[in-house]
Amino acid sequence: MPWTSEDAPDQGGKLVVITGANSGLGLESTRMLAAKGATVVMACRNVEKGAQAAASVRTRVPTAQLEVMALDLGSLASVEAFAAALASKHPRVDVLMNNAGVMVPPFTKTADGFELQLGTNHLGHFALTARVLPLLEAAPSPRVVNTSSNAHKFGRIRFDDLQSAKGYAKWPAYGQSKLANLLFTYELERRLRTAGRKTISVAAHPGYAATNLQTAGAKLEGSSFGEALMKVGNALLAQSAERGALPQVYAAVHPDVQGGQYFGPDGLLEMAGFPRVVQSNAASRDEAVAQRLWQVSEELTKVSFALGSPPA
Repeated sequence: MPWTSEDAPDQGGKLVVITGANSGLGLESTRMLAAKGATVVMACRNVEKGAQAAASVRTRVPTAQLEVMALDLGSLASVEAFAAALASKHPRVDVLMNNAGVMVPPFTKTADGFELQLGTNHLGHFALTARVLPLLEAAPSPRVVNTSSNAHKFGRIRFDDLQSAKGYAKWPAYGQSKLANLLFTYELERRLRTAGRKTISVAAHPGYAATNLQTAGAKLEGSSFGEALMKVGNALLAQSAERGALPQVYAAVHPDVQGGQYFGPDGLLEMAGFPRVVQSNAASRDEAVAQRLWQVSEELTKVSFALGSPPA
């Protein structure tokens, strides 16, 4: 039978942190998990928009337990401040949903000088996960859920030009960041198991879901044609954001989920449908690349997981 959020077990007493929770998949995930009793920390770059999003959730889920906290994944200082504030408020985190992302913007650098897509989609979440891991380990059955994309299939980790300094192409840079999400997911899972930790690391993708992510890049470029084209694609081809959020919600709550699994829609080409286990490409499973990316990510973010060596 198709799985929906109605099938999710009770989440009462659990604390879930969702990045980018003020719109799209993050907002839908917030609503679904709050409806099941979870306390959701909505980690948002713009807290005013976050507060408006929280109010919209409460109109549908009057009992929703929500907290809006400031987090800019494009700033390592913001990541550090968020993690410290989170630890001062909560003794544990049951689920960290690394959902936030940017998609095909014009060339931009983060506050730390990283290419925006790699810096936000991968490096910011890498640093956040490292800093939140002690809170996860304090929970009974903690999970990290990373949101990737079918775009990982055309991604390549360009160690010779990771930050696109020699030349920027927005779609290859996006594919690189989404491939990095999966390489990180699987390498984190390997290291967690080697270190004997409780936390599991999994990933999910939404297929083609209608969110504002598709149009944001065109808006930044000032391309009304590109924005209109994306809107037409969303209207004709995409499934809803609610349906697109199901794989990551499934990954966050289903009791049968195992570390290292990847979830996506069950329809044609994984573009739409209900959640199931899917397979990522061979490049995402390259352990040598994953270990090198991990090392580079630690060097760039100056954050370490202190989990010991990866498996031989």
